[in-house]
Amino acid sequence: MQAQAHNAPPRVAALHDLSCFGRCALTVILPTLSVMGYQVVPIPTALLSTHTGGFTDLHFRDLTADMERIAEHFETLGVTFDAIYPGFLGSAEQIETVCRFIDRFGRPSEEGNAPTVLVDPVMGDDGALYSTYTRDLVEGVKHLASRAHILTPNLTEACFLTDTPYRATEQMPTEEARAFAEGLMDRLERVCNGRIVITGITLKDGMLANLGRNADGSRFYQRTPIEAHAYPGTGDLFASVLLGEVLRGKAFAEACQKAAAFTAETIRASARLSTPTREGVALEWQLHRLVGTPQAED
Repeated sequence: MQAQAHNAPPRVAALHDLSCFGRCALTVILPTLSVMGYQVVPIPTALLSTHTGGFTDLHFRDLTADMERIAEHFETLGVTFDAIYPGFLGSAEQIETVCRFIDRFGRPSEEGNAPTVLVDPVMGDDGALYSTYTRDLVEGVKHLASRAHILTPNLTEACFLTDTPYRATEQMPTEEARAFAEGLMDRLERVCNGRIVITGITLKDGMLANLGRNADGSRFYQRTPIEAHAYPGTGDLFASVLLGEVLRGKAFAEACQKAAAFTAETIRASARLSTPTREGVALEWQLHRLVGTPQAED
């Protein structure tokens, strides 16, 4: 990680969209990583009146030109980051913009530490791409994924990244679902040689599984009880907690387990509050459980 001023919070550059209503992307990432003890520096990729899940006739504005100007200004200021965290992108042109950002701010410090690059390839769910995504953008995300130290696709995104026909794992026998995920991981290893976790593997027994790959190539398979509620923004919540725990020094498998458990509990709490699905998880009353500093121990 890059060196910061004495006692300054570690700094995370979050290149995600800003959806004004409906908790997802920056409106999830900012509070989550902040309560974990990180300074989040947002670089909005797009401005949306709402997210694309469950809303129609939304306002959408691509912010590619603004991203480049923001990065240029940061460079003149000598701003450094401990992590670079790209997610939802507004256009295929942004792939090069994000890669340039990584080139500018991902260089090792004088101490030899380089920022952790976590790529969350936010492209779709339930076997379909989001309405703003094109095939050119999907191809660009494959290139961006190759730059990742940590890659966090859900099942749908893992299929698009590997040109694999989507299959609904909840309709398969449990062992067949795991075998399908293992095959996806085999192909993802050719896209990214870093740490990988495939999320959102829904199982017939009501569990949700994640399949992970450590940096040394070893794998882990984790199952978490889950409510039957599919809220937008849960992938952003999972990836943010995961990144925060990794930056705290947690092993990758442990960080994934903590992120999955927190996300599942936040979904359960949101369901108890009868939170409308399209408004995203009601994380506001759960964030206190993450409070700490990057050096904190359990």
